Amino acid sequence: METAHQFVAKNHALKTLIAGAYNLTPRAILGGPAWVDSDHYDILAETPGDARPSLDRQMSMLRNLLVDRFQLTFHREQREFSIYTLSVAKTGAKLKESAPSPDASPAGPPPLIFHVLPQGLQLPGRNASMAELASVFQRAALDRPVIDKTGLSGRYDFDLEFTPDDSQFDGAFAKMPGYEDRVKPSLFAAVQEQLGLKLEATRGPVDVLVIDRVERPSDN
Repeated sequence: METAHQFVAKNHALKTLIAGAYNLTPRAILGGPAWVDSDHYDILAETPGDARPSLDRQMSMLRNLLVDRFQLTFHREQREFSIYTLSVAKTGAKLKESAPSPDASPAGPPPLIFHVLPQGLQLPGRNASMAELASVFQRAALDRPVIDKTGLSGRYDFDLEFTPDDSQFDGAFAKMPGYEDRVKPSLFAAVQEQLGLKLEATRGPVDVLVIDRVERPSDN
């Protein structure tokens, strides 16, 4: 949301838009023609009502837009995938439980967004759940689904700072000038040292979205 009433997405492939709308990693979007990966789109949409919509409401509107503009239809299947599990480390979680705010926004907690710093990346979490943390990891940072196995049901405040490697964020940050001089720990080390959690590679069943039909907007 660039303003309280304007939703903007720039230079996104349709696959990443579907992944965001349905809270999936792009790798869990299967089927469809090659252009769902290669063509890129900008979205500028006005949202109704007087208040800024919550993130869940924004994604609901994005799902409706994808059906309307791309004639998207799909079905779901369960497949065996390489995944990461997010769990509590042996040392215990290092998370500060969020205090209820009497001034909480009707739009809900602020979304988790990665910030670029001179020395690496920062992920500030405020009033965030572990499911939301797993979701932003799988949608933006990592190349496979992330399953929340922490058993933590509360909402927490934290600051995560790390240096991504060339397998994360599609390798974009590993190509930046000065990357070799960055001193922040890797994502996996930072998650354990700073949050008291751990990301472990394994395999497991994942619900995937299989595209049955999709059309370019110009073909409609």
